[in-house]
Amino acid sequence: MDMSVFDLFKIGIGPSSSHTVGPMVAARRFLLECGPLIDAVGVEAHLYGSLALTGVGHATDKAVILGLMGETPQDIDPDTVEDKLAEAELDGVLRLLGTKEVPFSMRTGLVWHKQSTLPEHPNGMRFVLQLKDGSVIERIFYSVGGGFITAAGEAQRPVEPSGVQVPFPFGTMAELLEHGRAHGLSIPHMLRANELVRMSEAELDAGLDRIWTTMRDCIDHGLVTHGQLPGGLNVKRRAATLWKQAHCVEGKRVNELPHDATHQVTLYAMAVNEENAAGGRVVTAPTNGAAGIIPAVLRYYAEDCRPTDAVKGIRDFLLTSAAIGMLCKKNASISGAEVGCQGEVGVACAMAAAGLVAALGGSNERIENAAEIGIEHHLGMTCDPIGGLVQIPCIERNGMGAIKAITAASLALKGDGTHFVSLDNVIETMRQTGADMQVKYKETSLGGLAIHVVTVNHAAC
Repeated sequence: MDMSVFDLFKIGIGPSSSHTVGPMVAARRFLLECGPLIDAVGVEAHLYGSLALTGVGHATDKAVILGLMGETPQDIDPDTVEDKLAEAELDGVLRLLGTKEVPFSMRTGLVWHKQSTLPEHPNGMRFVLQLKDGSVIERIFYSVGGGFITAAGEAQRPVEPSGVQVPFPFGTMAELLEHGRAHGLSIPHMLRANELVRMSEAELDAGLDRIWTTMRDCIDHGLVTHGQLPGGLNVKRRAATLWKQAHCVEGKRVNELPHDATHQVTLYAMAVNEENAAGGRVVTAPTNGAAGIIPAVLRYYAEDCRPTDAVKGIRDFLLTSAAIGMLCKKNASISGAEVGCQGEVGVACAMAAAGLVAALGGSNERIENAAEIGIEHHLGMTCDPIGGLVQIPCIERNGMGAIKAITAASLALKGDGTHFVSLDNVIETMRQTGADMQVKYKETSLGGLAIHVVTVNHAAC
């Protein structure tokens, strides 16, 4: 499998990996592949399917413009986004890749095709660069979930060998388990060995530590930030208020109930997804809509499980959870527009459950069992965000997913590793369930909660 832990965990901005991060990356890649821009006189971005239907609520319009400017999700300062966009719109000029100026207006330069879908994926984009001789350069890209993008036809072409030969190649959990049995190695050990073909041990550990630091900082910021989330639903941030209520009245703890630890986990996850909804700095894990689950369970491990070596445990957690995410992406999907929220919150729950078992020293078979439980109990979950915003039900859903992950890990750790349904089978079931799911339940806001709650018509804004 030609995928790295850092493909699954990307540092970026909210509110969506498929509708914000992916389009930003695609817009920038389009211009980079066009060659010299000296003859450019204009640019258009055409958005299709789910990107058109929920793009405004997911900040797809802003992401595309930022990508055309040459910005990247991992490097842009979230606090500068609105100023950059306002300046470009006021001037009526877009500086392509930060160099070539062309006339541009959001009203005419972004075209929303709400009734059309491109053939390879619901999240399709077509970019058009106009040249001074009257000719154009066109390219089609797809945002396929988790910030991953493909150009038209790439998904259908045979994957070219990357030249990287990993010691433990796997395309299924059965293959990974067989490697473990044959060599007497744990899943995190094998994933580490695969990563070390691409980078040094110091680089790997620094990268994993950076991911965790960003996740932890996101939780911390969300737990002290009050106010209202953007988008028109007037949703108030709750994590900070609930965190304060749970921890102090005149300096004393007031929550001493047995479930306090899990209540805190819920707030960790909600804090992250409130940050995501506000366009803040988050880690795609494996998507932005499900970005709160893994950080919440990781903090629970680090602070409530009393690990003897938290640093190693956190790294093992991330490596193991990445393995589960790789399998889900390869053999099903992590795109809500393709398979519904089972592919986002369901996969994140499975990843977190497996990671927690690994960090606590569970066997490979228990790791698989935890991941299978995590997905199994999200099968059929729809993606129907109200107003096209990553807020309701997404924020609370991350809190619930984090609790389910801990429960799945607990069940797996208390068993002997044997279980009836394999992870490979449940991933295939998720794929088939997503294929059978009606389009209105797959990140289009055309069904479910999205049409049973009266909201501002964001798509018309």
